[in-house]
Parts: sequence; structure tokens; C-alpha cells
Amino acid sequence: QVQLVESGGGLVQAGGSLRLSCAASGRIFRVDAMGWYRQAPGKQRDVVAIIYNGDITNYADSVKGRFTISRDNAKNTVYLQMNSLEPEDTAVYYCYCRVVSGYGLGAVNYWGKGTLVTVSS
Repeated sequence: QVQLVESGGGLVQAGGSLRLSCAASGRIFRVDAMGWYRQAPGKQRDVVAIIYNGDITNYADSVKGRFTISRDNAKNTVYLQMNSLEPEDTAVYYCYCRVVSGYGLGAVNYWGKGTLVTVSS
């Protein structure tokens, strides 16, 4: 099993910044991808940003130029630097990790419990 622990959510005014962190621990042989999804009230969960091996990144169009995803491979930790926050960014942010737990095993997706980000206007 793999556990994901998120931190860094909170309340911020529009135009402000927050940094989310997520550390993965447990049976980890290889991490193929880490990232963040978000779910606003009454809406589906959508991808925000993903970082793959080789530091290949993918962002939702709505956050390009404002959010930056990064990863510390030694710590199995992913970060999301969120700048120029807008009220529309208000959501529960979920950490995502795609992990291979042993040699020859398939990759499994894991999710954190979520951290609330509230942006006031």
C-alpha cells in the first residue's frame, strides 16, 4: 500500500499564492507520475497538473502560466505552486500518484484525502 499526505491548503485572497505539497510513502518501487486534481462544489474532479518521469509536465489550460508543478524524486514528493489565484480556483485539491510497488508488477493509481483551497474575492 501507498499513502499520500497532502499539506498547504487554506484561505487566500484573490491574487495571492499558495503552495501545496504531497508526500508518498509505503511500498514504492517506482513512481511513474505525480500530480494534482481538483473538485469544486457540484462539479467533477478534473486534472490540474501532472508531472511524469523525466520532468514532463501537463497542465490544465485554466492554470497555465499561474501554477507550477515540481517533484522531488528522492522524497517522492510533489509540489504545486499556485500564483495569481482566482475565486474560480476554489476547490478541494487531491494529490495523485501512479506507483509500481515491485519489479514486474503493474502501476496502480493512488489518491490523497484532499486539501481545501479557498480563494476569496
